Amino acid sequence: MRDWINVIGGGLAGCEAAYRIASAGQKVRLYEMRPEKSTPVHRTSNLAELVCSNSFKSDLGNSAQGLLKREMRALGSLLLECADKTRVPAGSALAVDRDLFSSLVSKRIMAQPLIEVVREEVSRIPEDEVTVIASGPLTSDLLGQELQKLTGEEHLYFYDAVAPSVTEESLDKSIIFKASRYGKGTDDYYNCPMNQEEYETFYKELVNADIKEGHSIDKKHFFDACMPIEVLAHRGKDTLRFGPLRPVGLHQNKEGSKPYAVLQLRQEDIEGRIYGLVGFQTRLRWGEQDRIFRLIPGLEKAEFVRYGVMHRNTYINSPIVLTPALQFKNNPRIFFAGQISGVEGYMESAATGIVAGINALRMLTGENPVVLPETTMIGSLITFITTADPDNFQPVNANFGLLPPLTQPIRDKKLRYQAYTQRALEKMDKFSELFLKSL
Repeated sequence: MRDWINVIGGGLAGCEAAYRIASAGQKVRLYEMRPEKSTPVHRTSNLAELVCSNSFKSDLGNSAQGLLKREMRALGSLLLECADKTRVPAGSALAVDRDLFSSLVSKRIMAQPLIEVVREEVSRIPEDEVTVIASGPLTSDLLGQELQKLTGEEHLYFYDAVAPSVTEESLDKSIIFKASRYGKGTDDYYNCPMNQEEYETFYKELVNADIKEGHSIDKKHFFDACMPIEVLAHRGKDTLRFGPLRPVGLHQNKEGSKPYAVLQLRQEDIEGRIYGLVGFQTRLRWGEQDRIFRLIPGLEKAEFVRYGVMHRNTYINSPIVLTPALQFKNNPRIFFAGQISGVEGYMESAATGIVAGINALRMLTGENPVVLPETTMIGSLITFITTADPDNFQPVNANFGLLPPLTQPIRDKKLRYQAYTQRALEKMDKFSELFLKSL
């Protein structure tokens, strides 16, 4: 067996895995195919490049996403350390300047003397070497074919859509107002209010829009959390008003009354020059995006710096092929992490990278792999993806519904979430203390 560990993929999960292994004094070969071979959505050769939103979601302590981050911090997350240093205003959410973030992660990885970054496409998985596969949702065709041979199962896939971004200076400030929903955090979001007539005009144009050829509504399968806005609109006239355009928690518009629908814009860079359309993932032709999204009040003269695009996400049928240690059942030297394992979301992917890194290291040193308690958020995520119904397996985000019930049921949701959080952190503190002592 080699004296190094391979990590395939320089995304969020791969970087966490490589950093975790190297921090314990073990050599790592981190493989990243960019810039030798790019993808439809990456723009740079940086490691940990964010290709969708710049938000890592809620940072509130008693939210599911907040709990996930607290557990990751307890395990020494590199990405959260970098996120804190490149943070931009986003109310109660943790959002980053995407370019500064990926640049800082790259710098930290490249500065680690035990990590060798290899810029080439991997087409063969060494079966006799300890390897973490974190190739992400945009796994190359060659590696995808190798994974099909390895797992003996057909890959599952879904199509993910990216939201467009606009310049702050092109927004009409006489219409748009700043606020965070329900007043949580600071007023960091721009809000585009719509009355009923404006909404109905926008909706009509959206559902009749020219859909990009080859992305038929009926033929493709989408993960609900990343549903293209125009596909979501086909579910019903008011679907958007109960989803990304919901007006709840916001009580101001140009007439001084509650708006009928609201589009929120979230800051994407530290300088506050670029804002993303929240929940507006789309596969529309770029010309149609120009035309239709400018129907929204305040965006009439919007300057688009990035249009929404569509790309394929690939993931394995984890309930069939993985153990709760993220270990491949047919070869214990191989581990999976990130979105290819069936978690959905930036932080969820990064968290599994930490766990896969820990267990790959333990495999190399002859120790038994660790399985996080199901009462932790990370543990519950991994339990789900490795024990779900394989016939109906879909990617999952962190949520309190994954956690086991409390011994004493609590009816009040806020108090129940607090109890979930306290229980999880107590378990994670014990685990992290044992783990950190072994480094």
